Amino acid sequence: MPTTPAGRAPSRAGDRSRWRRLIDVVDERLGLDALRYPVPEHANNLAWSLGGLTAVSLLVLVATGIVLAQFYDPTPEVANASVRTIVQDVPLGRFIRSLHFWTAQTMYVLAALHLIRVFFHGSFKRPREANWLIGVSMFGLTLLAIFTGTVLKWDQEAYEALGHNLELGTLLGGAGFWFSSSFAEHTPILVRLYSAHIMLIPVLLFVLVVVHALLIRRHKISSHPALRDPGPRRTPDGDPDITPDLTPDLTSDLTSDLTSDMALPADETPKELSEPFTHHLRRVGALGLVLLGALTAVAVLFPPPVGSTPVAGVEVTKPLWPFWWMFTLENWFGLPAILWGGLVFFVLLFAVPFLDRSPRRSWRTRPVAMAVGALLVVLLIVLTLLMAFTTPAAHLSM
Repeated sequence: MPTTPAGRAPSRAGDRSRWRRLIDVVDERLGLDALRYPVPEHANNLAWSLGGLTAVSLLVLVATGIVLAQFYDPTPEVANASVRTIVQDVPLGRFIRSLHFWTAQTMYVLAALHLIRVFFHGSFKRPREANWLIGVSMFGLTLLAIFTGTVLKWDQEAYEALGHNLELGTLLGGAGFWFSSSFAEHTPILVRLYSAHIMLIPVLLFVLVVVHALLIRRHKISSHPALRDPGPRRTPDGDPDITPDLTPDLTSDLTSDLTSDMALPADETPKELSEPFTHHLRRVGALGLVLLGALTAVAVLFPPPVGSTPVAGVEVTKPLWPFWWMFTLENWFGLPAILWGGLVFFVLLFAVPFLDRSPRRSWRTRPVAMAVGALLVVLLIVLTLLMAFTTPAAHLSM
């Protein structure tokens, strides 16, 4: 009997059935279907995807860092030479190092923009205060990763950056013991910074990312202040579900927003559907590919140079730009200003959910918080730009 298109249909259906059974077998053991929990549709726009893009940057850093670690030698006598070997002799070494360099700065920018977005929309408010504190901690760890990565180059900039931190450790007294030469007399501090860069900081970041994700799963993605009613959710197949997804948390947000923000009439309240989290992951993945393409282009066109072996007794370089605002303070008030400026900055960030405790989330109803936040951002930008046009002053006793 001749085979017809209709006769081939059962075979394709059988293939789909076998594929479905395979997925069911994997899901039964790993629980992957739990990722299909509903998320609001606004979570798919770029501003609300900044956290996901930050995670994509972290994955790129881990992948490129693993490659670089195979060829880097943290011994002070040969550290700078090993970086040159990576760039000159390792296949694709220059590109991988460049991609690592630019991705680190991109992660810093994305993390900062993510914090600003969360602050702007009041997404840190009850019951999400802990996630804000975790986010600020991850932002601090990102800065530490950039600092330790800078020192690992072991060029003049790296040497002076380490000198600053050694003296700041002295100012901290007992609290700065890790930067003391007596902490591990037989282990160069460059080796200890290397271990922190490739093990301690990534492990801490990974733990915080997991807890961060679990808290998002627990409390759900916060509702958009401009969208009061999340409306009907979507089924796992993407079809509208007639059952509303009004969790107690979203209900409380709805109540507070209706009474304190815009108080739109019921027939004018914007509606919003929700969809499975797996759909959100696909969109973040697509944005991540765009980001990776842009980083690849930048890494190819603008590879970072390899500085010369450091010379003791001079202070002639500027740090990487994320630290410029601190070094403007250093030029004005001396070395301790880096310590106190950084401390005040992070204390203010950690204090946000304790200072802005009103249930109102719209920026229009939080003028004081918005003004203080805008002032802090403008201050950091101005201090950064000033350093761009300033010759670094000598503050180290090298």
